Amino acid sequence: MQTKIEQAQVLLDALPYIKKYNNEIFVIKYGGAAQTSSQLKDKFARDIILMYLIGIKPVIVHGGGNAIGEVLDKMQIKSHFIDGLRVTDADVMEVVEMVLSGTINKEITTLLNMHGGKAIGVSGKDANFLKAQAIDQEKYGYVGKIVQSDPSVITKLIAEKFIPVIAPIGAYEVSGHPGFNINADMAAGHIAASLGARKIIFMTDTPGVLDENKEIVHTLTSDKIALLKSKEVIVEGMIPKVDACLEAVQGGVPKAHIIDGRVEHALLLEVFTSQGIGTVIK
Repeated sequence: MQTKIEQAQVLLDALPYIKKYNNEIFVIKYGGAAQTSSQLKDKFARDIILMYLIGIKPVIVHGGGNAIGEVLDKMQIKSHFIDGLRVTDADVMEVVEMVLSGTINKEITTLLNMHGGKAIGVSGKDANFLKAQAIDQEKYGYVGKIVQSDPSVITKLIAEKFIPVIAPIGAYEVSGHPGFNINADMAAGHIAASLGARKIIFMTDTPGVLDENKEIVHTLTSDKIALLKSKEVIVEGMIPKVDACLEAVQGGVPKAHIIDGRVEHALLLEVFTSQGIGTVIK
């Protein structure tokens, strides 16, 4: 009986957050270990469906760098990185779109649908939802940044009770152009701001943003982020994540979260408990 009472208390503790976030849009950047472990994939899907069924409107933006690398190796297509970005020529871009818009996107939508959702996969090319241009064509190839977006494409899907699952491929309005490979973190930040999301949550392979002593920084502001960058505490793959958080927050999203996707039910722990488990940027 005591166990059942404790289970009921967990639900009651979550009730204020369920009320608070009902009918709100949450953008979730899905990547890292949570995207490669079969067990974590299933738990992620169930967490999303729970949020969906209690009235939150989840929008998922996913990456897929590891899977892209594996397919490139199998096809014996060479690729390399500059400044943390995969240099993307026409051959690499073809694989990027095949893996992101095809394999990974459909795997996520299938998993969500199996657990009772109504998920639909899109990329930035669909209805020219995300228009992009090259960051530096000579240096990075078809690596792009978003220059214009049409949030109505996603809001219409949400209105029809769909869970949008977005592959970060950008459109370019020139016939025969392969499109652009967009950093998934930056795409998520832009999308969250354009949708007026209540939250954006990044699922990573670290507990959050760490300070000089490798301890979690639970709350960050733009000034603190600038200081940690100047001290080279925030480096490499964490830079686009905090930059995307800042873009979202400066674009009107009240809070951005960086959490450890390797923790089971990390989304629920961050959203429905008072302490949370990661870093909040506000």
